[in-house]
Amino acid sequence: MSGRGPVLVVDFGAQYAQLIARRVREAGVYSEIVPHTITAAELAERTPSAVILSGGPSSVYEPGSPSLDPGILQLGLPVLGICYGFQVMAQQLGGEVANTGLREYGATDVVLAGDGGVLLAGQPASQVAWMSHGDSVATAPDGFTVLASSASTPVAAFGSDAQRLYGVQWHPEVKHSEFGQRVLENFLHEAAGLPADWNSGNVIADQVARIRERVGDSRVICGLSGGVDSAVAAALVHRAVGDQLVCIFVDHGLLRQDERRQVEEDFVASTGVRLVTVDAVEQFLDALAGVTDPETKRKIIGREFIRCFENAAEALVLEAAADGAPIKFLVQGTLYPDVVESGGGSGTANIKSHHNVGGLPEDLQFELVEPLRALFKDEVRAIGRELGLPEPIVARQPFPGPGLGIRIIGEVTRERLDLLRLADAIVRAELTDAGLDADIWQCPVVLLADVRSVGVQGDGRTYGHPIVLRPVSSEDAMTADWSRLPYDVLARISNRITNEVPGVNRVVLDVTSKPPGTIEWE
Repeated sequence: MSGRGPVLVVDFGAQYAQLIARRVREAGVYSEIVPHTITAAELAERTPSAVILSGGPSSVYEPGSPSLDPGILQLGLPVLGICYGFQVMAQQLGGEVANTGLREYGATDVVLAGDGGVLLAGQPASQVAWMSHGDSVATAPDGFTVLASSASTPVAAFGSDAQRLYGVQWHPEVKHSEFGQRVLENFLHEAAGLPADWNSGNVIADQVARIRERVGDSRVICGLSGGVDSAVAAALVHRAVGDQLVCIFVDHGLLRQDERRQVEEDFVASTGVRLVTVDAVEQFLDALAGVTDPETKRKIIGREFIRCFENAAEALVLEAAADGAPIKFLVQGTLYPDVVESGGGSGTANIKSHHNVGGLPEDLQFELVEPLRALFKDEVRAIGRELGLPEPIVARQPFPGPGLGIRIIGEVTRERLDLLRLADAIVRAELTDAGLDADIWQCPVVLLADVRSVGVQGDGRTYGHPIVLRPVSSEDAMTADWSRLPYDVLARISNRITNEVPGVNRVVLDVTSKPPGTIEWE
């Protein structure tokens, strides 16, 4: 990505390890996540420019708690410890960590000692930080300066400019810490001396060069879903190899309103890519007839998708062979969170099922091209905008591979799909008109097809279906909270749906966080 090695985020089982990596990238510095089991030698092989130790749920003095190879702190690299990582640093460097019986959770007032040193420079003497700890650093290691404290934590931050080792007890990566990003930027740019030169333009240039070198004169296919990931991956590969790429789009009839048009018209117009569309609506509806179990629906949709993709791919392989330019590569929109959650595999051994409707068959004889595997979702959107993709595609909310098939609670029929499609379109239009698209991560609209309730419409009694709104806010979908939409927006959505969608007489709001509830209902 640049001439330097990455900033490595050592994961101690933190809920926010990925968020730390994202915040580092927001500061213009490339980062990657590694497990806490990494040895000093293994870490050094990756030639990192700096190291950040994440938080974690354990206590450093408990038997079996996650540890750090002490040699990592002896490599001469700039290191920042956060929460549990801060305590690990303190313990290994000769400081004292103790369970004081005074816990701090949530917003906490932190007071700087003096000017706060390099790490806390340019910040107010008192600020709100987000704490989540029961243990505390009681004594800083020799040679370290205490940089901040709180009412219950005498050593809330420390640092050694000579060794370029620093730590904070709070979580600078979360938005609740008022000056958290400034803490990270001070560490990266001032303590570690790293410039803010990692951006979407650099990523595009780097990936285009890599793809061209790897693909050569061979041809490439891509399973295009219309979602952000596959669209940006395809556009990036097309920028590199042009007409050597062919995209396959399977219309299974479970898409939302206008999504096929967006792919066939807007995406093609903006990229010039060759697109093969497979119209398989009847095939999927027939296969789903009478099925209500959600897991069975997923398996059927996955099976039918594989059949459609294989048939289209086989036809293209024969065409390419006849032209003397075989298809050797398959584009996949794998993102960095997928790589981390799957253990950081090589990316060429298997095909991750959640990128497509049900997963492509593992025996497809293609090599994978995954140009987005180092990126987070927000970075992918930035790349898409840089490549000139239409905003409705780039800003599209995450959407499950099985589509509306798992947002209908009950049997999937053409009539129910049309009903849900219309309700979903109303919700998306109203959220956009209210300027709320950037405030929510996703808003699934769910049809309770097997539930009916009594209503009154047109001076008569009705017996219609409920529609569920599930607006959620999230950083990465691993956890989520329900979005507090303005009442007037909810009222407009409810009025429009009950007036404009036949068969619906009730709109309800899902106010469950994740956990305990998942974002999707099925």
